[in-house]
Amino acid sequence: MKNSNYLRRREFLQLSALGLAGASLGLAGCATNKSCCCVKKKISIGVQLYSVREDCKKDFPGTIAAIAKMGYAGVEFAGYWNRSATEIKKMLDDNGIVACGSHTPSENVQPDKLAATIEFNQIIGNKFIIVPDMSGKTRQVWLDKAKQFSEIAAQLKPLGLSIGYHSHFHDFHPVEGEAPWEIFGENTSPDVILQLDTSNACDGGADPLAELKKFPGRTHSIHIKPNGGGPEAIIGEDKIDWSGVFDWCESKGSTQWYVVEHESSKQPLDTVARTFTVLKKLGKV
Repeated sequence: MKNSNYLRRREFLQLSALGLAGASLGLAGCATNKSCCCVKKKISIGVQLYSVREDCKKDFPGTIAAIAKMGYAGVEFAGYWNRSATEIKKMLDDNGIVACGSHTPSENVQPDKLAATIEFNQIIGNKFIIVPDMSGKTRQVWLDKAKQFSEIAAQLKPLGLSIGYHSHFHDFHPVEGEAPWEIFGENTSPDVILQLDTSNACDGGADPLAELKKFPGRTHSIHIKPNGGGPEAIIGEDKIDWSGVFDWCESKGSTQWYVVEHESSKQPLDTVARTFTVLKKLGKV
């Protein structure tokens, strides 16, 4: 396994993956939204480590410790920075946090590597194996991917593990008249996680809340990423209807984890800390 200096997610994962990846802004909407009067579940909050990739490259254990100290309950991996599964498990245990997911290149869930991927995730205690990026220019390609993921999900379920797919902007651009996200979602087993990324959905021209409603019971993990407020904007400083997203996840969805992600900040640890403070003020912690 090699370290990566690339910032593109796919290249980054390929290099550092498992080696044998305000009311006007909608935040105060619960004050007037009757649906918020229902009892809501608490959802655990983690951080996608791609947000702090440069910090991880410099000091992986220190970055894990810093995130735990902020109050986060878990981390989602995007590579392992030359650490073994046993080493990673110890880092998590030493800091009182858990693995809430691992972005895993699609090649690592193919038949020749799936067993090693399963073993690695079992050791670190991760239940959500999420493939972060796929492409396909025909509907049939996406149907084939859906069939493969459903088969993998059936293999993982007895082990207490799940496989899922993470949305990117191109997943909402039509292929033969239908968005790949919908082709994949409609043709996969209910056991396949659909990990929506709120910002990526917006970049693809989709409404995150509408996408959540299309596949109830499938978003066990969601990336809560700001969109539209500038490179340093955090939740509440952007244009996403967070009141609607949070209300759905907490009262109607199957969400177990809010995964904070911020890709563009020049001070990523500070941005992750500020985001946690906002989520705490909103009663999400």
